[in-house]
Amino acid sequence: MALDFAGMGDLVKQAQEMQKKVSEAQEQLAQKLVTATAGGGMVMVTANGASEVVSIKLEREVINPDEAEMLADLVVAAVNEALKKAQDLVAREMSQITGGLNLPGLFGG
Repeated sequence: MALDFAGMGDLVKQAQEMQKKVSEAQEQLAQKLVTATAGGGMVMVTANGASEVVSIKLEREVINPDEAEMLADLVVAAVNEALKKAQDLVAREMSQITGGLNLPGLFGG
């Protein structure tokens, strides 16, 4: 059985092109923002496509020293929802590039 080195070269080239597209998409995703809220909008968290929290906004009414635990719970809920939205955004964008292939090594998953 003969090895098809030309075919392997094409495959490697295609993989390199896909990696380049993925890298470009990651850069673009880092600029895209998603927002989540908790407590009826009293806590708002914004994250980017790199799954980094970029801002947290708290309405003045929710800042009560006697209810610090509740505020912490709302912040955690909003952060988790924002990060989930960011991950969903990345999954959608990457599936367009990879044609739905699950290639976690290509984009850090």
